[in-house]
This record gives sequence, structure tokens and C-alpha cells, in this order.
Amino acid sequence: MNTHIRRLLQAPSVILLLLWMIVPLSMTLYFSVVRYNLLYPGPLEFDGLLNYEFFITDSAFFPALTNTLLLVGSVLIITVVLGLALAMLINRPFFGRGIVRVMLISPFFIMPTVNALIWKNMLMNPVYGIFAVIATAFGAEPVDWLADYPLLSIIIMVSWQWTPFALLIFITSLQSQDTEQQEAAQLDGASSWAVFRYLTLPHLSRSIAVVIMIQTIFHLSIFAEIFVTTGGGPGYDSTNLAFLIFSQALLQFDVGVASAGGVFAIILANIVAFFLIRAVGKSLVV
Repeated sequence: MNTHIRRLLQAPSVILLLLWMIVPLSMTLYFSVVRYNLLYPGPLEFDGLLNYEFFITDSAFFPALTNTLLLVGSVLIITVVLGLALAMLINRPFFGRGIVRVMLISPFFIMPTVNALIWKNMLMNPVYGIFAVIATAFGAEPVDWLADYPLLSIIIMVSWQWTPFALLIFITSLQSQDTEQQEAAQLDGASSWAVFRYLTLPHLSRSIAVVIMIQTIFHLSIFAEIFVTTGGGPGYDSTNLAFLIFSQALLQFDVGVASAGGVFAIILANIVAFFLIRAVGKSLVV
């Protein structure tokens, strides 16, 4: 009887979760196989895989796919390496460590749109941005980051915001590590690198896998930074899959093709996350 009561009490949340996930996914799958363009109202006609074919053969598809993989890969490398280095530095006690932790973690709580505006107007502006002022002070020509290096600019923005997330996960994991093993290894003559390689890194393997999985899911759908700063340009130089889907849906009003792109993005996210986690697990677990 108690089991039935527990299931009955859990049922509303489970049903709500299923509706929250299944209904949008089902609608996306449905729209991806029908001809649905908002500029041409009329009865929806079954198109099979034509929308998928149109999305994949679009001239912007391969640049967007390449930019997406470069963006995700670069941000993952930067945030994991930099986050791990910062976590190791602030894991040791020093005066003002609490304030330093708060300052290092705070960029993660800035909204992506605000983050993009800060970098676009305050830092990377070629006329009055901080980088331009520094370059001019040293007699160098200011760089128009968003025009000359659009994808690199997006990578820098996203990395700056997501490094605190990796730092927070790593510092939490480091605080749970057994210090007696480290002290015993150091007494036996192990170097700092050996302690890090054979004790600290395996201890952080699950945390690194969690950071990679969560960030991969979010970075595959980066949109605000691109929309606010480069608009996907120049050309397709900073267009990723999320921005391409947005362009198909809200600029070209082709819901069918955009839905096909959404399904493709879901499949890609699962494939990338699966292989990344397996690779990290094999390389870090001793």
C-alpha cells in the first residue's frame, strides 16, 4: 500500500517532466518531416527527409558545423586547463582566499547577453575598447576583434564566463581529496608533478567528465554571444549550428528545415558528449 502511495505522489512530477520533454521533442520531430514555411500558409504536407537534406546541403551547414566543433573543443580545453590551474592555486590557504574565490567565480553568474555586451563594447571595441587603448598606448594598431577574429572572440567570451564553472567543480573535488596520501607520497620522495599525475588527476577524473559533459551540452547551443556581437559573420565565419537554426526559423521562416536542424543538433550533442566522456574516462582513470 505504501508503494502505491509513493508512486501516486510521484506521478504528477513524472507526468509533468514527460510532458515538458516529450511534447516539444515530438513537435520538433513532426515539423521536421513536413513542409512548414510561415511565409506560405496552407496545409502541412509530408516531405519525408527533404528538410534534413535541405539543411545538410545548405551552403552554411559545413561552416556552421566546423565552427561549432571548434568552438566547443576550444572552450573545453581552455576552461578545463585554466579552471584546473586556478583550482590548484587557490586550494592552498592564503590571506584573502575567500575574496579571491568569489571574484574568480563571479563571471559565471553574468548573463550571456551582458557578457557579450561587456566584451563587445568595453573590451574589444576597436575605437574606445580597453584592448584598443592598451594597443594605442604601446604604439600598436588596434585590432578589430569581432571583424578580424570573430570566432576567436566568441571563444574568449565563452571561456571567460565558463572557466569559473570548471573552477567551482574542481575546487570542490580537491577539498574532498585525502591529503594523507599526498603527504605520504611526498615523504617517499615523489615530485609535485608525480603527485598531481598519479593522485590528484585520477581523483579529479569524474569531476572533469562532469564538466566536459555539462559544458558540451551548453556550448553546442551557444547563441546569445554570437547574436549580440557578430551576427554570425563576417559571412559564416562565426555561425554555429544554433545560429543557423535560428536563421532558418526566424529569418527565413522555414520551421520545417529549422526543426530538422534541431533534431540534427540533438543527435550531434549526444554523439559528442558520449565520445568525449569515454575518452576522458580512459585517459584519466588509472
